[in-house]
Amino acid sequence: MEDYKVAGIDVHKRMLAVVITNAAAVGEFRFEQRKFGAAETDLEELKQWFTSQGVREVVMESTAQYWKPVWQSLEDDFELHLAQAQSNKGPKGRKRDFTDAQRLVRRYIAGELILSFVPDGEQRMWRTLTRTRKQLIRDRVQLQNQLEGYLEQIRIKLSGHVSDLLGLSGRRMLAALAEGEADAGRIADLAAKGLKATREDLVRALAAARSLSAMERNILRLYLERLELLERQIETLERATAEALREHEDAVCRLAEVPGLGAESAHQIIAEVGPKAASFSSAAQMASWVGCCPGREESAGISASDASPKGNRYVREVLVQAANAAVKAKGSVFEVLYRRLAARRGHFKALWAVAHRICRIAWKILREGVHYEERGVRTNPQAARKRANRLVLTLRRLGYKVEITPMTGPA
Repeated sequence: MEDYKVAGIDVHKRMLAVVITNAAAVGEFRFEQRKFGAAETDLEELKQWFTSQGVREVVMESTAQYWKPVWQSLEDDFELHLAQAQSNKGPKGRKRDFTDAQRLVRRYIAGELILSFVPDGEQRMWRTLTRTRKQLIRDRVQLQNQLEGYLEQIRIKLSGHVSDLLGLSGRRMLAALAEGEADAGRIADLAAKGLKATREDLVRALAAARSLSAMERNILRLYLERLELLERQIETLERATAEALREHEDAVCRLAEVPGLGAESAHQIIAEVGPKAASFSSAAQMASWVGCCPGREESAGISASDASPKGNRYVREVLVQAANAAVKAKGSVFEVLYRRLAARRGHFKALWAVAHRICRIAWKILREGVHYEERGVRTNPQAARKRANRLVLTLRRLGYKVEITPMTGPA
């Protein structure tokens, strides 16, 4: 075995417990150990020590967010590995900083650690953009729920008549309320013409406007200002993400062609797995990393559970949302798959299977550079005939007399 040194780092918020050993040592490992701070100057000192000791590889635990500055400081000069903390867990009551670092190195050399996928700096920035945008969208939904609750508190029953409280009509009326308008009729006149609720319904819902205090109107104004701020920030992040992925526009467009996905969903998937999914050798490997495939807990040849493994929750959420939209695309392969499975497995398992299928298709599109082709019953005559035959057989089993007659005109 080639003679080189490996370092292990037990990462904490304010200190690092670091050990170094020879990877080709025969028998028991002999460790050199030192303690460093976590500031930038301390990391520079750590880098110099590694260089002087001839360290080639460094392994550390994924401890909260504290490993990230260490990784950024060392990634240009050393081969780094990030271990999942659970795979380096020691016996209870025997936890020490340097002992943990030594165990980390031993298990890495023995191949017993579960290593995490860490993308390069550019892709990590894409992740920061898309994940921040996703968090802001969650904040917007939470703010909308709080606003609806506040309107109930001040006896404004607008949400019972307007399906989208923050749509064009809702915003106009809420802005008028916040600015001091007390006449329910004039506020109701601000609604768009296409609103289903009648003017009389809106006037009744806004009847409490005449009794709102100045403080209640000020609080409503604060809600609306926070909403506008969140929407501006979301829009800024969307533009920044599109600009950052401009070089990979072709991959974004090809991925957005899949039913259920769009430009924003494509951005999120590419930010997590890369523009070519180069880190995953197969669609099955990517599905396992995402955590959208069946798991297996086998003992004595029997699987006790087929629950999906934990994976990347950001991609998983995108795939579930895409699956919900894809099964509504009439005649698509996803609708066919969903209807076939939902009858015997139920809604949620069928939806999960569709998400798994979308994940595998996404890998193929990114890895092989192909475009999505719809092969559902809508565009595949052979599949349409098979489906028609299955339907006829089902009806005949129910006692109906059915014959297939070809249509003379266009379908």
